Amino acid sequence: MKIEVYISQLLYRYQCVTVPGFGAFLTEIQSAQLNESTNSFFPPKKMISFNSRLKNNDGLLANHVAQAENTSYGFAVSAIAFEVQSWRQTLEENGVISLKNIGDLRLNSENNIVFTPNEQINYLSTSFGLAPFVSPLVKKEIFDKKIEQISEREPVALYENDEPKSSGSFLRYAAIFVLGLGITGSIGYPLYQNQIAAQTLVVEGNVQKKVQNKIQEATFVIQNPMPAVTLAVDSAKVETAEKLMPYHIMAGAFRSEANARKAYNQLIKDGYNARMLGENKHGLFPVLYGSYATMSEAEKAQKEIQKGENPDAWILVENL
Repeated sequence: MKIEVYISQLLYRYQCVTVPGFGAFLTEIQSAQLNESTNSFFPPKKMISFNSRLKNNDGLLANHVAQAENTSYGFAVSAIAFEVQSWRQTLEENGVISLKNIGDLRLNSENNIVFTPNEQINYLSTSFGLAPFVSPLVKKEIFDKKIEQISEREPVALYENDEPKSSGSFLRYAAIFVLGLGITGSIGYPLYQNQIAAQTLVVEGNVQKKVQNKIQEATFVIQNPMPAVTLAVDSAKVETAEKLMPYHIMAGAFRSEANARKAYNQLIKDGYNARMLGENKHGLFPVLYGSYATMSEAEKAQKEIQKGENPDAWILVENL
């Protein structure tokens, strides 16, 4: 069974996909990038990394495999374990394995796994259809006016009866023309403004008349009005409901509701603002350390939890 196909499918929807007994593939959103040296633009994407210390089975991959293969959860866990064993054997023999659409895993000199992601695949669904592109360089050119070239051009002369007009006669005609334009503008423009103002008043009057008619048609009187009802609104509850908390730190997902309840009670006892969710589509009962409004708050809390009691705690991004 090639489980990298199912890992690739889950990377589009989740921030962390754990391969039990092997490690976890993590995603981080990277904003759009510009390479000024090559004029290249890159859309937002999910950057993939690998953490060999996150090995506990959270049930995500096994449930997805079981559902996709129409088999049992136990069989899916066994199939994943067999594939992991094959990966480790290939790493020991060849020093590298290639996971389709995910990347390459290699062993370094210290026998640690080094991951190289596949840069051709973008797992950020909101960037679907967006591809990198190279823009031609935009240059700003400045054109200098060469006065000496303009001055060398021959002047244009006006002729009448094959004889050039005198410069004085031409200037007189030009002055008369400019004066005529000035008089026409000084008289015509105020007349035009008055006409526009008159039309505006007519339109405004018609609009006001229609508005008054609509108001009169819509006005009515209720003979026996119902008493006014006053509703008491708890502003604190409204504020809490409106505040979204889409970032959650996962403590685990349990197949037994009793075990999930036991873990939830222990977290509450330890002082966490824990939550226990209902059964999901995979038949598991997730338990959360807490929920947060921003990713920075969730990451800060995650680091504290990983330092203290659970190094495998991870962040789920979802509106619950």
